[in-house]
Amino acid sequence: MNNSIFETEFSYDESKIIIFGTPFDSTTSYRPGTRFASRTMRAESYGLEYYSPAQKIELCNVPFHDAGDLDLSFGDTSLTLKDVENFTDKILNDKKFPIMLGGEHLLTLAPVKAAYNHFDDLALIHFDAHADLRDEYLGVKYSHATVVHRIFDFLGEDSIFQFGIRSGDKSEFDFADEHTHLNLFNFDGLEEIISKLKGRHVYLTIDLDVLDPSVFPGTGTPEAGGVNFIELMKAAFKVVDGCEVVALDLMELSPPYDPSGISTATALKLLRELLIRVNLNI
Repeated sequence: MNNSIFETEFSYDESKIIIFGTPFDSTTSYRPGTRFASRTMRAESYGLEYYSPAQKIELCNVPFHDAGDLDLSFGDTSLTLKDVENFTDKILNDKKFPIMLGGEHLLTLAPVKAAYNHFDDLALIHFDAHADLRDEYLGVKYSHATVVHRIFDFLGEDSIFQFGIRSGDKSEFDFADEHTHLNLFNFDGLEEIISKLKGRHVYLTIDLDVLDPSVFPGTGTPEAGGVNFIELMKAAFKVVDGCEVVALDLMELSPPYDPSGISTATALKLLRELLIRVNLNI
């Protein structure tokens, strides 16, 4: 068995890909716990092999660096978002590829803003069970239930493409009909969107509750009717292979709700596969 996949011999300067954790879940609307995701992934990563049979490559040959968890303020959402944005901006300034491990989904707003400041043609591909298109949630504009609406505020029309969605308020689906591409339950039509986005820069955000809760119970707001691991992995590969992806994230793992560890193991395996795939494409 290997050492932790997070323990590589590559320094920040030597690496093309930078992982960082964002332990924050202060706007979670149902069950908190995603603040523990990245530290639990590190603790459980000793059980994951370096070798990917799917890609026939060993992760130890991928030049990536784990920058650890950011020190975030649980009492100040705006300060937290700014800290995440600034760190992502540093990674992009250094011509490296950021991968954020959340944490609640509101945090995605920050690296998307940073990426948009570098690439003003940016588009968002969003895998999730939830539309996240509320304009406010219980009077709050900045929530994991509003994150994609907040991103729409600056990305604008023809820039947000959502897959796997199966939950949300009616107003969110009405908004999506007018302003985003939203595909229910699965990844049908993803190839067409990838073709449409040729020539544009893309941010890929993966809320892991896009997976069916029978596969991934360790999340704060589980929703029946999701995809399986192979479907998610193949869809993510298509995006990374077919688009000019400049950053991505894996969000909403909540380890306290899966004491079996299956959800953490699933998140780790997806991370391994994406690290390898990203490295092949940058």
